[in-house]
Amino acid sequence: MDYHDTLDFLIDVFGGAEKLQKLLGVGPSALSNYRTRKHLPLIQARKLSKIAPQFGFNLDPHNLKISFKNENQNLEILLIITGGIAAYKALELIRRLKDFDFSITSVMTESAKKFITPLSVTALSGNKVYSEMFDFTEEQEMGHIQLARKADLILVAPATANFIGKLANGLADDLASTICLVTNAPIYIAPAMNPQMWSNIATKDNCATLLSRGFRFLGPDDGNTACGEIGSGRFAETGYIISEIQMALQKKVNKKVNNNNLEHLKLLDGIQILITAGPTFEPIDPVRFVGNRSSGKQGYAIAASCAAAGASVCLISGPVNLETPGGVRLIQVETADQMKEACEKEINADCVICAAAVSDWKPIKVANKKIKKTPETNPKISLTKTPDILSFIGHHPSRPKLVIGFAAETDNLETNAKNKRKIKNADWILANPIFQSSASVFNSDSNEIFFISDKESLYWEAKSKISIANKLTSKICEYFSCFQQKEVT
Repeated sequence: MDYHDTLDFLIDVFGGAEKLQKLLGVGPSALSNYRTRKHLPLIQARKLSKIAPQFGFNLDPHNLKISFKNENQNLEILLIITGGIAAYKALELIRRLKDFDFSITSVMTESAKKFITPLSVTALSGNKVYSEMFDFTEEQEMGHIQLARKADLILVAPATANFIGKLANGLADDLASTICLVTNAPIYIAPAMNPQMWSNIATKDNCATLLSRGFRFLGPDDGNTACGEIGSGRFAETGYIISEIQMALQKKVNKKVNNNNLEHLKLLDGIQILITAGPTFEPIDPVRFVGNRSSGKQGYAIAASCAAAGASVCLISGPVNLETPGGVRLIQVETADQMKEACEKEINADCVICAAAVSDWKPIKVANKKIKKTPETNPKISLTKTPDILSFIGHHPSRPKLVIGFAAETDNLETNAKNKRKIKNADWILANPIFQSSASVFNSDSNEIFFISDKESLYWEAKSKISIANKLTSKICEYFSCFQQKEVT
């Protein structure tokens, strides 16, 4: 039987489409997507193989995980790098895109070459870098028309205010702007600039013009910018950009070629991951609470990275001021009890990552009115323990295959983390010192980690939280790859 015949057989033998959807825990559109993409995720195939004997037959899940891949041509991204201090982030972006088997051709403006060199871009992308509009050799090898036509998607990252202005006004005075005028491919823009420049009415008008023409914007983020000012203008997180690009190309391929998908780009395709992030706030009265300084940045970065790798991600978050990563389902909570309840409802995942900094204690009694500060009042607050969510998941009867916890410690880092892993019945612990080499881990953009499992203890040097997230995602990819191989054997 071919794939469609097999899927029709499964629908019939399991009692019809509606019953099969309930068995898989999916909505009506999922079966349609499986049919269109000619791909049943392995996690779903495993579910069917476990219950197949109840219906009188055996099923090899790996015979159902069918996907088609054009081995001769990877999806092509044309990356336009313009001249801003954030140009150096394009190097990390290229490296991460290459991890997902995209082919990257780069065009650099003259200003961009003031910040990074074409040689470094070529070394990472493996392809020639283009910049000259009237270079005879380049026109012979790959003219600007061909550059524009071969791209499945054009990404301008970083995009300066000047280049955004060019695009909005239809200028074509260099290779990069000319390509944007002549292409039929979707254009995604990742701005990076001074906050005042981003908020300027001229920039806003230019962006509005481009949005009306179908351009897509990725960012910018809020925070500290390279010029030292604080506000909106930061280059968006790499994980978020990749997630959005993957989703865009997935839709494009599904429309263009019915029997081709991006499963080879998504190493965690079909894997369900539950992530907790941020602090919890335990109320004292309607105004005050017991909490901690967690920003949620590490958990959100992990969610973005896992989603970019193709996982189905549910993020349970305490109170934070962060944008939900693309492709991630968000559940917002406030207290530890609410977080535990949400985790219990979402426990049927393949992997749980407890990155939240859950408050250890909560008031036994919560005042229903604000406790007034007067000379006479000197309130005494009795505390009790909050639920231990990591231990709850680690010892749960429906325990996920992979349980990962975090341990923020002030001292005896490795010893405390190893003990925590055993007590909580976690597979991995990522221990991070609260007082790190650069600053406190809370609300910082960087982190350093001791990775601890039953087999190894590794030190991950201080890097950005998105880099730590990507490293963890790679470990998760390796784990599930080995897990699937063991199942086969």
